[in-house]
Amino acid sequence: QSLVRVIFHDRRLQYSEQQQLEGWKWSRPGDRILDIDIPLSVGIVDPQIHPTLLNTVEFLWDPSRRTSVFVQVHCISTEFTLRKNGGEKGVPFRIQIDTFGAGGKGDPPEHLHSASCLVKVFKPKGADRKQKTDREKVEKQPVPEREKFQPSYESTVLVEVG
Repeated sequence: QSLVRVIFHDRRLQYSEQQQLEGWKWSRPGDRILDIDIPLSVGIVDPQIHPTLLNTVEFLWDPSRRTSVFVQVHCISTEFTLRKNGGEKGVPFRIQIDTFGAGGKGDPPEHLHSASCLVKVFKPKGADRKQKTDREKVEKQPVPEREKFQPSYESTVLVEVG
């Protein structure tokens, strides 16, 4: 069983995460922060959304079979910034996946693995503009500095959480 959550990356926002999420819920009644894109996902069983946990989804899967989960984040990074007049950097989110094995009778599930990645979510035109300015910034760097940046990938790469 895996649990996928969108959470705040910045420590200062983690302290007020519940209030931030409640404020978002109040301004967007009926909406969810995170969903599973079922048609694109492969090998997942029994996907569940939590009616009260708008930033959490879970599913079962068989580790011996090919599995991929596609998630949709329905909020943008600038919805949690103080200024609302455009041009904000936006707050970084973390997509975190926690995987558990079946526990024994009466035992809680065993935590097997956690992985996460940093994401920022923008509207399409804003994302294109941000990628362009980031690329230009990197291209202006000397070669040794450029090598510090992670290359782009076709799919999201998660890093193990220690």
